Amino acid sequence: MTNYSYKRSEKYTDLCMIYKNCSGPGGLKLTEFLADKMKIQEGDKLLDVGTNRGYQTCFLAKEYKPFIIGVDPWGDAVEELRKNAEKWGVEANILGLKAGVPNTNFADFSFDKVYSTTTLEMLRGMHGKKGYKEAVEEIYRILKPGGVFGLAEPMHNDVKIPEEIYPYITKGDMPAPWTECFTTLEETVEVLKSVGFKIIEADKAPDAQRWWEEFAEYDPDASGQGGDAEVIEKDKGRWLTLGYVIARK
Repeated sequence: MTNYSYKRSEKYTDLCMIYKNCSGPGGLKLTEFLADKMKIQEGDKLLDVGTNRGYQTCFLAKEYKPFIIGVDPWGDAVEELRKNAEKWGVEANILGLKAGVPNTNFADFSFDKVYSTTTLEMLRGMHGKKGYKEAVEEIYRILKPGGVFGLAEPMHNDVKIPEEIYPYITKGDMPAPWTECFTTLEETVEVLKSVGFKIIEADKAPDAQRWWEEFAEYDPDASGQGGDAEVIEKDKGRWLTLGYVIARK
């Protein structure tokens, strides 16, 4: 546990509700951590890539007050975003669109900032390194000059996969195995640099292990034999981590 002060997210204490409505580790703490690094503020035109149910999008709108366009191509994500925006009282600050990267159809230089957590790694898993790079290229294109991209996603340490978790993270009953979705922080940084981004800051989240443990305990889909919770417990932070990158166009 670090000394980072989660002044905004600490008001939201129902971790069962948070992890039911957020994807991956970190929940609203991850959102606050990345938003502070990005210096999101009132008046920003912000794109949220991969809204899921929209809980983190609504938190951003409520606590930081940008105008947010949220995109997600999956299922009823846009409708869930709309419903949550109404519950949070931020519907005037959020527009949800059923779309995704790299095919956003936005004009060049449309956004001040782009935020994305626990999303783009799935594109890598489904479409490989080429698909991941195309998504990053699209984000670069639609950012204004000087615009900021904040990325956080599950990653892995540059170590040999522990034998205890190897059978699970290499199986393909998800959209893609974790070994195809997750990569190292260094490789992620190189992709961003290759499309033109200047890296402001890149590191592993200081509370990554605690967030994975929270995810294991509170995410409703993590339990069960051979499930995420079992793998997280067996790994003990040896292979799994969560990294972030703050980059400028």
